[in-house]
Amino acid sequence: MSTEVRVLVYQVARDEAELAAVRAAYHQVSERLAKVPGMLGNELLRQAHDPTSLVVVSRWASTAAFEEWEAGAEHRDDTAPLRPYRDTRTGKPFAIYHVDAAY
Repeated sequence: MSTEVRVLVYQVARDEAELAAVRAAYHQVSERLAKVPGMLGNELLRQAHDPTSLVVVSRWASTAAFEEWEAGAEHRDDTAPLRPYRDTRTGKPFAIYHVDAAY
C-alpha cells in the first residue's frame, strides 16, 4: 500500500470573473507549493455538470509531509489567494484521502 495522500480543497466560482480569479490564485498558490518538501503536484479540476464547482487536488508523499506543511507558519500565507473562493456549500471545504491502490 502506498503512503501517498491526496488533499482535496473545494472551490467555487459563481461567474466568469470569479473563475478567472480562481485560476489566477491557483497558479499563484501552485508556484509557492512547488517548493514544499513532500508535495508531488496538484491539479485544478472543474466539475462537468456544475461549472461553478472546482476542486484543487494535491498529491503528497505522505500524511506526515502534508501535516508538517499544514502545521507550519507558511501554510496560511501559501494558500491565502485561494481562500476567498472556498466552497462552503458542502459544509466541509476539504478532505484528505489515503491512496489505497493505484496502477
